[in-house]
Amino acid sequence: MTMTTISRTHTHPEEMSQDFRDAFRAHPAGVAIVTADPGTGPVGLTATSVSSVSADPPTIALNLSALSRSAEKIRSAEHVVVHLLAREQLHLAQLFATPGADRFGDASLWDRLPSGEPYLLNSRVWLRGKIVGSIDINGSTLAAIELVETHVDTSVDSAPLVYCSRTWHELSDTSSVPTSP
Repeated sequence: MTMTTISRTHTHPEEMSQDFRDAFRAHPAGVAIVTADPGTGPVGLTATSVSSVSADPPTIALNLSALSRSAEKIRSAEHVVVHLLAREQLHLAQLFATPGADRFGDASLWDRLPSGEPYLLNSRVWLRGKIVGSIDINGSTLAAIELVETHVDTSVDSAPLVYCSRTWHELSDTSSVPTSP
């Protein structure tokens, strides 16, 4: 029996939109939590749209979805803190992804940096930065964040948390693909 592979190409907006969703659901992304305080109290969200832009000066990009209730408040903050999550922080990823959840209700999970921004305790990696530019695209905002402070705890060896196909994953030694010489 021969399997037939079906390849499709679309130009109709509704079909392309579905293809876009299907493609990015199957494209793994690291999981982060973004926190800020725009002056009205702490706010945060789970994000899978954080990427590096430049090492000198250290700059990252973040997409703030038009669908997120917290995005507008984060956009209005001067500084944000981006936490790159490890597998042990799945509970935090789920908490900050849950609409209506009291994300800052448990004071044992977070504190404020000396500069005032909320940050998650026991985070192996957090990056504090200033939003230096943004562009609105179809209701969402792509923000450029120049880092002003970094924290990386190299004493902790933990697998990163990844999201793919609507499921949480961890990267490990067994998930690596061998390369040929």
